[in-house]
Amino acid sequence: MNSRDRILQAVKANQPDVATLPDLQAFISPAPASLETFRKVAAGMGSHILEIKDESEIPALLKQYYSDANIQQVVATDPSLYDIAAPLNWQTGDGRQLQDADLAIVRAQVGVAENGALWLTEAELQVRVLPFISQHLAVVLDQSAIVPTMHHAYERIGGPQTGFGVFIAGPSKTADIEQSLVLGAHGAKSLTIFIKG
Repeated sequence: MNSRDRILQAVKANQPDVATLPDLQAFISPAPASLETFRKVAAGMGSHILEIKDESEIPALLKQYYSDANIQQVVATDPSLYDIAAPLNWQTGDGRQLQDADLAIVRAQVGVAENGALWLTEAELQVRVLPFISQHLAVVLDQSAIVPTMHHAYERIGGPQTGFGVFIAGPSKTADIEQSLVLGAHGAKSLTIFIKG
């Protein structure tokens, strides 16, 4: 028997006892998903919440909300969300083609009431770097997609369906510099969430 086989045999002989996984039901809240909770937590994280009845309201609301910002290049992953055409070939390349994106508009699969997080995958984003490289981010979320907790979110998401997914909660922020809160430190400066009822 060579040294490799001896090591593998020793590892196999010294395996820990099999233990059952803990029951997580105690962590799962029986409370239903609450739009009010989601709104309160997301606003506390620095997001701007707008309730809409129809997606056709989005372009006018964005123009109103970002009237003071110099928004010139808008990338909407679904062209029906914004009436101005996105830059040509924004979906091809290594992400640097989006370096001048002022505003990105995407859809979210799930919203989590307990922490205001939004679940986005590359199916919605099309380019993974989009929510991080754009100056501002707008997300469209169906009210029916709001769940109470992260446990509910993982139940709804299930196994991997795409190669990439991310939870985003509020605009990026840091308080590392002189203990002063800075929004938009390493990602989008603002997050607007359109909740479609």
